[in-house]
Amino acid sequence: MSGSIPATLFVIFTCPNKFDAIHYYMSAKIRKPTFADRIIDFNHHLNFDGDLPHGIRIMNPYQESETAVQVSDQFYRKYYNDHGKRHLILGINPGRFGSGVTGISFTDPKRLMEYCGIPFNGKLTHEPSSEFIYEMITAYGGPELFYDKFYISSVCPLGFTIAGDSGKEKNYNYYDNKELLAAAYPFIVKEMEKQIKLGFETDIVYCFGQGKNEQFLRKLNAEKKFFRRIIALPHPRYIMQYKSKMKSTFVDEYLKAFNEIA
Repeated sequence: MSGSIPATLFVIFTCPNKFDAIHYYMSAKIRKPTFADRIIDFNHHLNFDGDLPHGIRIMNPYQESETAVQVSDQFYRKYYNDHGKRHLILGINPGRFGSGVTGISFTDPKRLMEYCGIPFNGKLTHEPSSEFIYEMITAYGGPELFYDKFYISSVCPLGFTIAGDSGKEKNYNYYDNKELLAAAYPFIVKEMEKQIKLGFETDIVYCFGQGKNEQFLRKLNAEKKFFRRIIALPHPRYIMQYKSKMKSTFVDEYLKAFNEIA
């Protein structure tokens, strides 16, 4: 046989215990990707290449921030490094102070460190929605129990910003502008199909927001038949901005809804 020896044969021929070498090689070849592997791969390949209306910017932490890539990879390997299925929870689209910074839905740097034990070397932004979500997760039993059953994402997995009157960027929702919705729609459908294939249960999907986000998701689902049933809950931002004194009531509402899959 001429030429160089293939790397796999070299390992087998040179390993003191050839059976161990063969077992190692075959295990590596047949290892099934974990849920974490699939999520991370999905995130790393997220890319919006559509034409946005003037003044609106796409926000992609997986392309813009090495810190977001590192901490989100850590997070998903910590809570999703298995082969179990989850139920999907869909917010609107990522915001600047939560997943726009960490790459993890409804998880700002403060909650990432305090509740998940993952260090964050960057600006410690505060997102009110994240505060509510982690109070709810604590009431559920903690991150390990919650993330074993659920995965939080968004109808549009990348967020948008627009310059305000002062020139500073502010969050913008995919449905806030008809031109933006038209531009984002193919991306939303394509990425929703990809997300479902990651390994989610489709009997029930949870929707954060009982207004335009729910309306859009129900219309989309009527057309695409992604999910059998949609359960909509008040959006965490709405709760924190307008109903903060009733947080415990809304936590109970969330827990009751999530217990439907128990």
